[in-house]
Amino acid sequence: MRRAALHSLGCKVNSYETEAMQQMLEEAGYEIVPFHQKADVYVINTCSVTNVADRKSRQMIHRARKLNPEAIVVAAGCYVQTSPEQAAEDSAIDIVIGNNCKKDLIALLEEYESTSAILDINQPGQPYEELHVSHPAEHTRAFLKVQDGCNQFCSYCIIPYARGRVRSRKMEDVVRETKELAENGFQEIVLTGIHLSSYGIDLGYTLLDLIRSVHAVEGIRRIRLGSLEPGIITEEFVSELAKMEKVCPHFHLSLQSGSDTVLRRMNRKYTTEEYFHKCEILRQYYEHPALTTDIIVGFPGETEEEFAGTCAFAKRVSFYEIHVFQYSRRKGTAADRMEGQIPSAVKAERSHRLMAIAAEQKKSFAAWYEGKPVEVLFEEAVIKDGDTFYEGFTPEYVKIRYRTEESLENKIMKVEFFQIIV
Repeated sequence: MRRAALHSLGCKVNSYETEAMQQMLEEAGYEIVPFHQKADVYVINTCSVTNVADRKSRQMIHRARKLNPEAIVVAAGCYVQTSPEQAAEDSAIDIVIGNNCKKDLIALLEEYESTSAILDINQPGQPYEELHVSHPAEHTRAFLKVQDGCNQFCSYCIIPYARGRVRSRKMEDVVRETKELAENGFQEIVLTGIHLSSYGIDLGYTLLDLIRSVHAVEGIRRIRLGSLEPGIITEEFVSELAKMEKVCPHFHLSLQSGSDTVLRRMNRKYTTEEYFHKCEILRQYYEHPALTTDIIVGFPGETEEEFAGTCAFAKRVSFYEIHVFQYSRRKGTAADRMEGQIPSAVKAERSHRLMAIAAEQKKSFAAWYEGKPVEVLFEEAVIKDGDTFYEGFTPEYVKIRYRTEESLENKIMKVEFFQIIV
């Protein structure tokens, strides 16, 4: 039996697509082995969101070649989509598969037997790429890709060039896969996409329509939403969400900066006051919602005053989690051509300052649950000092450790006297 190993970099969409490619390989008769082992085929699903992601993608490609010089090395995804010439010239790569072409993995492997090299890159205007996952790698939570592409063109972002324009998955296909996941024992699903808020604009319906359809699937007890744009948060949208008890009160609203002047340079479509109002709407309908976000530090021209404004705004919102990123220049974007590029040392120092604020906010948010019973979806057992504990997450995605001798894997139950893991 031929052996295959896969490695995914970057976002949850990439993770979903990697699981889909793994399922294709399994159905084609391949044995799946860990990436560090010798295999006949290595598949690296690459990322290009930052320069660091590009470098890590190249490192994993070359690691695969060293693990087995005779193997077929497949480089897929955003890095090779945005740098096809560089990928084609890399002797470590045998097959290049761009975005929207991953469904053809098995056919391309078969074609490689009679071809010295293959370059299959997505072209503009292609429809949504149908991929399918029935048994995800995680045991309790399943990520479900429902949308691809982005029309926003934020000035710092390469993703619209890597992923193309908005394309949505048919609602009936999403519901069909959700039912299959429920039948396979999954109780929680995460709806994810490159620009999830745009779901359905090309098909004539909305993200809210999709959530209602998924909510009706028996066996699914929790629905999480991937990253949302602030613009989708309206009184109507949130009031309808709040009526669906399966929707977790855990909302990732992309911020990127707490300075209005920086937001304008980023080509973001809102002000800080508008963003804050969206947070207030969520807190109006949910008692203690987990609000998480992304913030970029060191964007071109960012002054100390603008950065201080971001820190002050983060404190004002009081997030549960802040994912802090140092700005990374991406060739071909508007921000790459901007004056006032910030030195790496300054970006690093600002990152540390914002991360310290984020750490304090996370502790404060989690402390709210002390002494309160919480509902937890348990995932795995851990042994600490000879005692057995189970760890899992609340609907707000607060991690809980609970002491018990009972097997609780993939069970949802209310507990007291637990430890909060921050």
